[in-house]
Amino acid sequence: MACNNTFPINKSSRISKSHRSIPWWSADLTILRKRTNDLRRLYQRTRNNGELRQKRKTQYFESKATYADTIRREKIRSWKEYCDVSTASNPWGAIYKKAAKKRNTSSHVTTLCKADGTLTSDTKETLSLMTETFAPRDNRGDDNEYHKQIRDLFEQPANTADEQEFTTPEIRNIIENIKNKAPGEDGITSVIYNHAFKTVPTFITTIYNSCLKQGIFPTEWKKAKIIQIIKTGKERSYEVSKYRPISLLNTGAKVLEKLMINRINHHTHTKDA
Repeated sequence: MACNNTFPINKSSRISKSHRSIPWWSADLTILRKRTNDLRRLYQRTRNNGELRQKRKTQYFESKATYADTIRREKIRSWKEYCDVSTASNPWGAIYKKAAKKRNTSSHVTTLCKADGTLTSDTKETLSLMTETFAPRDNRGDDNEYHKQIRDLFEQPANTADEQEFTTPEIRNIIENIKNKAPGEDGITSVIYNHAFKTVPTFITTIYNSCLKQGIFPTEWKKAKIIQIIKTGKERSYEVSKYRPISLLNTGAKVLEKLMINRINHHTHTKDA
């Protein structure tokens, strides 16, 4: 609600796909459509005068035929203009892709093959298989010796000096440089987060310094919205590997991640020096 009242909304985003502009539509067609509809209403409302009704019926069908012919001509004209996109220097351009059906299409979740060779029976089972494959659970029983050493090392208390706190300019620089437009699970885009930081910079700085001091990455920020993209040439495959998952983290998590990466890189380069 706060964002809807604060940020300007692009009106075009509210227009449904069924009401998008048609490339071959023209002002003449708008006039013809209105005239044809008017003649149709006149014809339908004329009931007590047979001669007048027949006259208006003829006018309506003539206008309807003219309207249909004009639409057909405009479609042909628009198609010829579209074909001009494919020049002699680019024979594999827009026209070829359209004819060969190589345009990108939205990826739909389909039946997948499980480890035992059987196929998933419904959407829920398919999504469960994808989740188990792309985001498997952290099971200590599956650890090898190297993983066990890492866990033991992580659970030992740190004997190093506390890291210097994040500064407000440091956080501001990262937030302003997040250019992605796709938000995570919370729906907060980088633009919204940037405005929020400008409003309460001290508050947000305190949040990140609390994470640094306590050595935590908030659980809510670990959640991600997973978008599955079908790999090229794998459209007809039943293997779960046909999908390439993209995890969209919340903007707050991306900022903390970049803050920590910058500190780790600085520490590593300084130590090597």
